[in-house]
Amino acid sequence: MTDQLLGPIAILGAGNVGQALARGLVSSGRVAPGDVTLTRRHADKLEELTASGFHTTTDNRAAVTKARQVIVAVQPRQLDELLAEIRGSLDPMRHTLVSVVTGAAVQQIQAQIGQEIPVVRAIPNTAIAIGQSMTCLAAPPTHREALERARGLFESVGATLVIDESMAEAATALCACGVAFFLRSIRAASQGGIEIGLHPDEALMMAAQTARGAAGLLIRDGSHPEAEIDRVTTPRGCTIAGLNEMEHRGFSSAMIKGIVTSARKAQELYRQG
Repeated sequence: MTDQLLGPIAILGAGNVGQALARGLVSSGRVAPGDVTLTRRHADKLEELTASGFHTTTDNRAAVTKARQVIVAVQPRQLDELLAEIRGSLDPMRHTLVSVVTGAAVQQIQAQIGQEIPVVRAIPNTAIAIGQSMTCLAAPPTHREALERARGLFESVGATLVIDESMAEAATALCACGVAFFLRSIRAASQGGIEIGLHPDEALMMAAQTARGAAGLLIRDGSHPEAEIDRVTTPRGCTIAGLNEMEHRGFSSAMIKGIVTSARKAQELYRQG
């Protein structure tokens, strides 16, 4: 049974993030598949979700009419067309609109649908599908109630953090793009393991679990990465030798520059008109 504070829910633009969110919400046990409607221009790409009990359609207006929370998950270039399509179906007494569209500010969305519709901006990542997303949320002070409803929704699929909207692009780079950055780091670690003799499948499992454990130490204790690094580095040891070699090769600098570049790109993805 769906938690009435969360649903029914419409996810407009069920691409990778939209589908991951739908699956994560159902896996959390707080939402039933039948109370989630997903839309996409090509309905055949949602056949697997239809078979799992989700409602799927190409009709965005119909999906909005049935929903309480409307999650907009289209590509930035499709946003204006979608908002024009659903504007007349939005009810300020019923709907909260949550946008996960990269680069689109709350004010820009409200200018198209009307100031009276509560709008929340959310920056999740694809770990939503397994209940492990880091989702940042932002909304105007007048929409605190809508923000709390959105927070309840995303807390069911991971951790949340309320931020000032001016930090949205930074959150996009670190959290949404960051999944790819950390996965690339895990892949690199596994390739290193293969080069020193490990079987590829074993190397990948070992790298992934080690990364999970490292993150878990920080989350559990709230400690700083360097404090945990100090626990495994000894004078003239193999860990510090490897760390120093990585730094000589620009490991930290490359990660920092990649995040900064992604943040700048995120600011450019949505341009009205």
